[in-house]
Amino acid sequence: MLELVNELAVYERAPQEVTVSLSHFADSGFGENPVWWAFVAEEDGMIQGFALYYIRYSTWKGQKMYLEDILVTEAARGRGLGAQLMEALINEAKEKNFKGITWQVLNWNEPALNFYRKYNTRFDDEWVNGMIDF
Repeated sequence: MLELVNELAVYERAPQEVTVSLSHFADSGFGENPVWWAFVAEEDGMIQGFALYYIRYSTWKGQKMYLEDILVTEAARGRGLGAQLMEALINEAKEKNFKGITWQVLNWNEPALNFYRKYNTRFDDEWVNGMIDF
């Protein structure tokens, strides 16, 4: 999965931004107290895509799923794996009674924007992202 994270970072023109170690990544998802969960899409025993999420809390709505990343390798695109991953996320959110799914997408990423539009996505132009990195 971390290899695919790096593939996504290259696509998003920010490969230098991936600084997480494999051990931290693995411990954060598979350790004693996981903070993220994921679905993977496999073909012939190889992971061809993933959708990684964590729980976000809205003081107005309650628990929501936050989709951190969804990616299907370039070679495997167009075979419905992204749709399968998105459906798995939607089903998981409903089963866990989350109040919705939120995510971010780069405004120039037309393939992703078009993909999300298939799910009646509402895009928000009002909020500005804020962050502090350490």
